[in-house]
Amino acid sequence: MVARAAVAANAVAAAEFKSGGHELLLFEALREALIEEMKADPTVCVFGEDVGHYGGSYKVTKGLAEMFGDLRVLDTPIAENSFTGMGVGAAMKGLRPVVEGMNMGFLLLAYNQISNNCGMLHYTSGGQFKIPLVIRGPGGVGRQLGAEHSQRLESYFQSIPGLQMVACSTPYNAKGLMKAAIRSENPVVLFEHVLLYNLKEKIPDEEYICCLEEAEMVRPGEHVTILTYSRMRYHVMQAAKTLVNKGYDPEVIDIRSLKPFDLHTIGNSIKKTHRVLIVEECMRTGGIGASLRSAIIDNFWDYLDAPIMCLSSQDVPTPYAAPLEDATVVQPAQIVAAVEQICQ
Repeated sequence: MVARAAVAANAVAAAEFKSGGHELLLFEALREALIEEMKADPTVCVFGEDVGHYGGSYKVTKGLAEMFGDLRVLDTPIAENSFTGMGVGAAMKGLRPVVEGMNMGFLLLAYNQISNNCGMLHYTSGGQFKIPLVIRGPGGVGRQLGAEHSQRLESYFQSIPGLQMVACSTPYNAKGLMKAAIRSENPVVLFEHVLLYNLKEKIPDEEYICCLEEAEMVRPGEHVTILTYSRMRYHVMQAAKTLVNKGYDPEVIDIRSLKPFDLHTIGNSIKKTHRVLIVEECMRTGGIGASLRSAIIDNFWDYLDAPIMCLSSQDVPTPYAAPLEDATVVQPAQIVAAVEQICQ
């Protein structure tokens, strides 16, 4: 409740910055969050491949090594399991590490540290240790990056006890979620999408944070609830324009918190619209959409007037060829067709 109250106050402040504020690209918003938190708290540090003088593969840490030195912005060898484990150990000893995976697919090499140590040590130590660790990096289907660099690992990490997961989608929530994740006493995985780094938006000059457990109402509506996150937010909003022209009034929610789900916001929407469409870039089998559908059935079955539909990526390795790559990912036309089917 305290967290929600603080975020509500931030929302009010954000609504009042229209005349001020400054424009940033999404990667710059992440960088600004890191700089502010590192200035405010000397225990915040960054580990990862090329995060130092190179500035990170997507320039999220550009200039940080010059500002804070090589020990707080530590370039590591290509050894994900080792430097993620170092991050866990540093968090146990009182630091607040931010571990960057150059690509989310590479973090599969650190899965042992993330699952057996990062998520569980608070419990297995009998509460003697906290793990205030952030694991962040780019993922998702880019533009012809090939199968190994197009991984969506949300479904891999969602079953790990003790781990929180959030996905940013705008410069505003990227900065707010990064700051909140760094300040959290829990290990947090922050998913960034490779195709969203160059989105530009005006954000407040004043400090703000976003609640790690709260969804974002993107577009209020009456006819159907569309639940989405990350890059698919923009495919949904593109589809929404077509749907409005056809007489439909979709409600769009960016769930942002992939674990735990904000069932309060989601439930209130379902009680109003009675229809649900889930749109994700994650794989269909065992994906975030499957877990979200299960949670909705368990909690809001009596409010549904139609079966829940879920649009997900195909269960195939992402092809390199651009037309085939597009065919594996949900497109706006499919979203329009799904809403028309649900609302029949």
